[in-house]
Amino acid sequence: MTPELMSEASITVNGDLRPLGGTPVHTTALDFLRGLGLTGAKEGCAEGECGACSVLVSRPEPSGGTRWTALNACLLPAAALDGQEVVTAEGLGEGSALHPVQRELAERGGSQCGYCTPGFVCSMAAEYYRRDRVSTSSTSSTSSTSEAWHHALSGNLCRCTGYRPIVDAAEALGPPAGDDPLAARRDQSAPPSVATTVVHDDGVFVRPVDLAAALAVLDEHEDAVVMAGSTDLGVEVNLRGSRPAYVVAIDRLPELREVSASRAGAWIDVGAALTLSEVEEALAGRVPLLDEVWPQFASRLIRNGATIGGNVGTASPIGDLAPALLALDARLLLVSSGGEREVPLSEYFTGYRQTVRARDELIRSVRLPAEQPGITAFHKIAKRRFDDISSVAVALAIDVIEGVVTRVRIGLGGVAATPIRALRTELTLAGQPWTAESVEAAALVLAEEGTPIDDMRASAAYRSAMLGNSLRKLWVSTGLDHRWSSSERSVETTAETGDVDGRGAQ
Repeated sequence: MTPELMSEASITVNGDLRPLGGTPVHTTALDFLRGLGLTGAKEGCAEGECGACSVLVSRPEPSGGTRWTALNACLLPAAALDGQEVVTAEGLGEGSALHPVQRELAERGGSQCGYCTPGFVCSMAAEYYRRDRVSTSSTSSTSSTSEAWHHALSGNLCRCTGYRPIVDAAEALGPPAGDDPLAARRDQSAPPSVATTVVHDDGVFVRPVDLAAALAVLDEHEDAVVMAGSTDLGVEVNLRGSRPAYVVAIDRLPELREVSASRAGAWIDVGAALTLSEVEEALAGRVPLLDEVWPQFASRLIRNGATIGGNVGTASPIGDLAPALLALDARLLLVSSGGEREVPLSEYFTGYRQTVRARDELIRSVRLPAEQPGITAFHKIAKRRFDDISSVAVALAIDVIEGVVTRVRIGLGGVAATPIRALRTELTLAGQPWTAESVEAAALVLAEEGTPIDDMRASAAYRSAMLGNSLRKLWVSTGLDHRWSSSERSVETTAETGDVDGRGAQ
């Protein structure tokens, strides 16, 4: 194939239009930027775990403005940013004047070798420009501010400076100045998604304009590989040398980016192309179990790129989201040019990285029951608090009425070739009194669920022990009179806290 690239394909980088002409399809955004001489962003791990490659990308806000979003440039193909705006660490300051983030890092000793510093700068800048950020100087308590910064920087690793001066620099930042151009840019619309076709020796990259066009491409090209946030495909390209001949980007398809109520309000449909950060914001606390998942799922950098449909679609047995969705009795809406079908998530996985989804189908949305369980918990057992892969993940959703377990769903990850439901444990606990004795009996059964193995993350025996302990931990954490029903407990808690809608919002 003769190298060719659509002449109009380009990216706005630090305010300048940069054409993509002649760039191979599988060139990462990181390599493209470094090829322009913007060498601040670095490749550290090439899989989205270190954050040295972090850059800012303009993304649309629900209000119509722009959100400066930190993303891993090492995972995204440059072609995926066609028509978009990118700001690197070099583009933050004006001339020789340091940006406030850069200045605080320099003055507080937050940089030593400097390799990771530009990535920290961009992740910090994304939080700095977040509209509802509360600066330390404007609040008497710094606990919530510190937690926000910790999550904002959870995807950035430093191996020589240590995190204390970096966090100090972050917490010293006040609000952006009134004449800050990137702050002003938030009130303008983000660039719309554009249809893209890139053809080169190494393959073809296509971003269809809508869902119908995407499905037509899948019908026509049997070798097409679907890409959303590229947090999985990007690793395959970088570390395993994968070079798909035909890539179809679906991350900006409007039909896959909606959240709506369905079936007379019985379900919440969550568009498959929404990023995990966007899903967290859109659900706004309506699904308490997922609120426990988000802070433990990889890092903010990854959650800004990874999509809910993509995470389920990869069918990884060690993903954190699938166990929670299994516990919630989630369903998937699959769509093809021939129509739609609905599949319970519990019937979706068929083997290691295998599912019932046909080659020409896309996940259109994830359906969540609007009515939530009374008692929920998500336990992730891993070696690091943030940005790590689970050794075991356990999601529990239980309803207790008048002291009796009326309904129980338990999703497990890391103990089988697929994410699974702990069906034997559910049968053991359902209909039993919510007592220490019943919980202990069910915990012994839970420890025997799945087929855990020994690997570098954990032994099979450890995984089994953690399964049983997760149910015991839930029992202890309830900490209330267990004769109460879940609904009675919710009402009592609301009365004590002034929580008017039962979700923590006042």
